[in-house]
Amino acid sequence: MSTTFPDEVDQDALADYATRYGDHRFAPVVVLIAAYNEQDAIPSVLDGMPGASCGLNVDTLVVVDGATDATAEAAARHGAYTCTAPKNRGQGAALRLGYRLAAERGARYVVTTDADGQYEIEELPSLLRPLIDDEADFVTGSRRLGSSENPQLLRRMGTYVFAWLVSVMTGQRITDTSFGFRAMRVEVPNSVRLEQQQYQSSELLVGVLARGYRVRERAMTMRQRVAGFSKKGNNMLYGYRYTKVVLGTWMRERRARRVMQASAGSASSDEQVNEPARAAGD
Repeated sequence: MSTTFPDEVDQDALADYATRYGDHRFAPVVVLIAAYNEQDAIPSVLDGMPGASCGLNVDTLVVVDGATDATAEAAARHGAYTCTAPKNRGQGAALRLGYRLAAERGARYVVTTDADGQYEIEELPSLLRPLIDDEADFVTGSRRLGSSENPQLLRRMGTYVFAWLVSVMTGQRITDTSFGFRAMRVEVPNSVRLEQQQYQSSELLVGVLARGYRVRERAMTMRQRVAGFSKKGNNMLYGYRYTKVVLGTWMRERRARRVMQASAGSASSDEQVNEPARAAGD
C-alpha cells in the first residue's frame, strides 16, 4: 500500500469527480495526463488517443492541476474523463491523484504521457506489451535509445548524467530517467512512496527500482511541444532540483530498506529464542 495519503485538495477533486461521473469503471488501460493551462495543446493529443491497444480497451483520464484556462473543458470536449483539482500543486501531485483514481476504478495498467504532444501515442503498444506478457512491472520510454528533437545541449547532457547516476545507485542500467511516456501495473505507483509535487518522474523511477520491481526501457521518440511552454523552469534550477530529488529519494529508500531488514532480523531472532520454550512446553 502507498504511504502517501490524500490531502484536502485530493478529497475535493475526488468528490467532484464522483458527482460528475458516478460509479463508473475504467477500461483495462488508462492513459493518464496531468495538465496545467494546456487548453491549446491538449485537444490534438486527445484526438490522437486510440480506443484500444494490444487487444485491450483504452480510456483517457486528464487530471487538471488547478488550471486558470479552459483545459478542463477542452479535455472533456475531446473525450477524456476529467478530474479537476481546485488548486495548482504540480505535476507530481496531479499524477498521484490520477494513480489513485485509476486503481480505485478498476484499471489494470496506467500509462502516463504529457499534455503538450511531445510523445508519440503510436508507440503505446511497445510500452504495454512487456506488461501484458508479464515480462515487466514498469516500462519507460527512452529518448537515448530512440530519438529527441530537443536541441538544448544542457538538457541532453543532463539526461546522460542523471541516467549514469541512477544506474550507479540502483545497479540497473537506465538510459533516461525523466521520460514522461511510461506504462506500469496500476498497483506499482500506488505502492511507492511519492512526495514530490513537481519532479515526480525521478522519484517514481528510483522508488520502483529500489523496491525491486521489474523495469524495462523501450526506444521512444520525443518531439517538440505542439503549443504552450514548459513549466519546468530554467535549466540550472531544474537540474539542481532534479538532483535533490534523485539523491533524496535514493537515501529515503535505503533507510526504509534498512529498517525493514532490521525488523525482519529481529522477528527471526525472536522466533529462534521462543522456539525452545515452545518445545519444552510440548
